[in-house]
Amino acid sequence: MRLVKLLANLGYGTRKEIQTVIRNGWVTDRAGNALKPDARNDHDDILFDDEPLDPAQGMVLLLNKPVGYTCSTKDQGKLVYDLLPDRFRYRKPVLSTVGRLDRETSGALLFTDDGTLLHRIISPKAEVPKVYEAMLDRPLKGDEGVLFASGGMMLESDDKPLKPAELEVLGEKHARLTLHEGRYHQVRRMFAATGNHVNALARIRIGNLTLEGLEEGKWRLLDAGDLAKVFGE
Repeated sequence: MRLVKLLANLGYGTRKEIQTVIRNGWVTDRAGNALKPDARNDHDDILFDDEPLDPAQGMVLLLNKPVGYTCSTKDQGKLVYDLLPDRFRYRKPVLSTVGRLDRETSGALLFTDDGTLLHRIISPKAEVPKVYEAMLDRPLKGDEGVLFASGGMMLESDDKPLKPAELEVLGEKHARLTLHEGRYHQVRRMFAATGNHVNALARIRIGNLTLEGLEEGKWRLLDAGDLAKVFGE
């Protein structure tokens, strides 16, 4: 792929902007030689302003999403993309969230520009477990675990029962819930159906991938080992 098109697809600017950057000598190979617009160097041999290029298509990253950010590129207010480099929102193919967390939910959020991988993770058939911790408004009654695990729980406006989910009681008003599907506001709606309200909610794990070492509001690129953890390997 020609250098100008490659950099444009990675979100570094419009083709016109990139032409200017190249003329100024800001794009080089690893030996320090300035590259021309039609160069076809290997991806790993190209430096942009002395820094390696972002990964090619197939990039996956994990964000520790704070409360108050929306999983959108267009909504008003603070967006999850505001926490990433500006160029990431202009990548082609687009860098999309893998599923969504509502504005008041924090925690593990994946992004990828690989549509096949995205659908593999969110597919109901994959049953990739997502683990949440919830702080509740009222004490647990004690029968929620049996109801959630039954495989027969119906939520209002849904046309089929929920898949079995596992509840771990961490305190009087503190619970950990593992889901194997992803319905709209599912955790909040499940507790609401029992007469409770979720005051705070965080997703702490996707598959076997955790947020360990990742501060709130920060992100990191995932490697093959991390992806294996998403699928429980």
